Amino acid sequence: MAEDNLFMEALREIYDPEIPINIVDLGLIYRIGEKDGKVHVDMTLTARGCPMAGSLAQEVKERLEKLEGVEEVTVHLIWDPPWTPDRINKEALERLFNPSLADSATDPAQPC
Repeated sequence: MAEDNLFMEALREIYDPEIPINIVDLGLIYRIGEKDGKVHVDMTLTARGCPMAGSLAQEVKERLEKLEGVEEVTVHLIWDPPWTPDRINKEALERLFNPSLADSATDPAQPC
């Protein structure tokens, strides 16, 4: 679906505060659905007790609300299935362990 790709590209601008990988490549986005301008996101975090949980979900909501045609965004934090490092996409993992490939746009905030 073209909208799903647009949403995922927009969310690639958001980085996990602890790991310098965007939340899409990190595997935190489980599902995005859209109907009549209403977007629903199921996402998780790398750690259940992360104090940044509310602010990261809010950042997702605000980023998607900037897209044309989006009227409302609902973000649900889910814990099943739990996040594991296996969800990180291969290219992002390579960038993480090879600093010469790292994104220059990363700006890690407070760690969880």
